[in-house]
Amino acid sequence: MKTSTDELLVFVTVIDAGSITAAAEKLEQTVSGVSRALTRLEKQLGVALILRTTRRLQLTEEGELFLDRARAILAALADAEEAVTRHRERPSGRLRVDAATPFMLHCIVPHVAAFADAYPEIELELTNNERIVDLLEQRVDIAIRIGTLQDSTLHARSLGTSRLRIVASPGYLKAHGTPRSVAALREHRLIGFTAPAHLNGWPLRLAGGDETHTAA
Repeated sequence: MKTSTDELLVFVTVIDAGSITAAAEKLEQTVSGVSRALTRLEKQLGVALILRTTRRLQLTEEGELFLDRARAILAALADAEEAVTRHRERPSGRLRVDAATPFMLHCIVPHVAAFADAYPEIELELTNNERIVDLLEQRVDIAIRIGTLQDSTLHARSLGTSRLRIVASPGYLKAHGTPRSVAALREHRLIGFTAPAHLNGWPLRLAGGDETHTAA
């Protein structure tokens, strides 16, 4: 199809405005530009759409038939643009968010109710993973990760920072004592992870630049 929506708009505007001059003013185009667009449309269709005289314009039979179709096409396009605009202004659909379990429970879940109130048309789906997963295969829309981003092909932005802390239960400290120095951590136990392995290390460097990797 060679006919463009701009040419359809020119044709409909000429009919509605009553003249090429009035249509050019309404479309903020030159009279010659509107006239050329109309001539180009008729040439592409191979028929005359408008009979032009010095005083008036009159639709041909083919022009009347084409006018109805042109109006329908322009109306459908306007509806499509409005639908996209509404969708952008009011988000809807499924949103799948993936994060590590502790972050999910303590940082995301408490805000779910407020999010649902603000965006009632979004179907929120939360998943939690401690392992490295294929985000595309899992159809994840947003993944929240802690630490250095390994895959540079992902589009990422920093959400914030958090200081590393070493914590212990009162019962453990009562049974094993409280370490008074970094080096004293060698004598203590670390609750570890099955995966990934790099999490099973003290987040502090010991004397001499070494790290302890003992795990419970």
